[in-house]
Amino acid sequence: MSAGDGIVTSAEALSGQLTEWRRHLHEHPELSFQEHETTDFLERTLRGFGVDPVRKTETGLWFDIEGPRSGRTVLVRADIDALPIEEEADVPYRSGRPGVMHACGHDGHTAIALGVTKLLLERRGEIAGRVRVLFQPAEEKLPGGAPMMIRAGVLEGVDEAIGLHLMPMRLWAPGGVFPVGRAALIDGPAMAAAEEFRIRIRGVGGHGAAPHTAVDAIACATQVVNALQHIVSRQVDPLQPAVVTVGTFHAGYNFNVIAPQAELTGTVRAFDESVRDRMEESLRRIVRQTADAFGATADIEYIRGYPPLVNAAEQAEVVRGVIRDLYGTDALEAAVPMMGAEDFAYILQERPGAFLWLGCGSEELKAAYANHHPKFAIDERALPIGAAVLTAAALRLLER
Repeated sequence: MSAGDGIVTSAEALSGQLTEWRRHLHEHPELSFQEHETTDFLERTLRGFGVDPVRKTETGLWFDIEGPRSGRTVLVRADIDALPIEEEADVPYRSGRPGVMHACGHDGHTAIALGVTKLLLERRGEIAGRVRVLFQPAEEKLPGGAPMMIRAGVLEGVDEAIGLHLMPMRLWAPGGVFPVGRAALIDGPAMAAAEEFRIRIRGVGGHGAAPHTAVDAIACATQVVNALQHIVSRQVDPLQPAVVTVGTFHAGYNFNVIAPQAELTGTVRAFDESVRDRMEESLRRIVRQTADAFGATADIEYIRGYPPLVNAAEQAEVVRGVIRDLYGTDALEAAVPMMGAEDFAYILQERPGAFLWLGCGSEELKAAYANHHPKFAIDERALPIGAAVLTAAALRLLER
């Protein structure tokens, strides 16, 4: 397969439509498990293509495109949810919903998957088997939409799976803008497992002038935060990547009152299952024993999140070959695993496959903010590239 097969040309011809779809979705974002309008829009659009989608959950859907020859089934997945972020990007198609924004590129992923659908329908005669296209809800919120769709049967009959993530900035060394026309794909563990914790320290409130009559929840919680930073540096093998981050700290309600309660939330990241277990055990022990030392008590909610995302070497090499053939060797960048998480990992636990990072950054277009930033933006020239790569990769996987 080469650029001469017409996929790149066909994808570029869809650029205007891809941009229109993406901007419509960007203007109408919906949070995880609430993507009703988005799913209705997708269903109407797909029926306009002559596709009859399967909708077994409230939000999200999938459908098959069958070729004339029997063979395996490849799943192409796009996520459709937005984030609880107030948009600050100055664009005419900015979010129309206060406090909700497509700040991670899922609007682009969805538009790309619609483009894949159009390209595959044009090439139905080349499909040696079946391509299943999944529009998945709730990638951004635990427990994630992928397990729900798996339970609904989306992987029944599926042999392999592929997906992508738009990235305006490199989240791995050397960092900086990740421009259109570049992609990265690694074998093995590519993205980390993600856990969530919530800690409530209960002390005894009192007058700020009489600390001896109280148990200061803030003082205790501060020590907990400090102690948690030693898990990675002193209790995890330094050759094993790991992160503990406390993201919020809420306590107190007046300047002269000793806070009776403090609440912390945060995340733990790792690749190795034994490291995940050790970090949870350490966090629980540190919190309990620190609270006890201060005469306080602690409630701990520890939520196991997405598993590590692990690319299969065979499928990853197929995708790399497609990128080289369509866009040249220079389009591929070297990368290393990142500590971000993705619930496509659940699908790759069940089926071999590959997940690539696609550049969509541009200083000139102000698409130079990382995913989840309130000024997040993409260079929309990446949309036809994503559609071409996923289409060609699906066809090539079926040809093997």
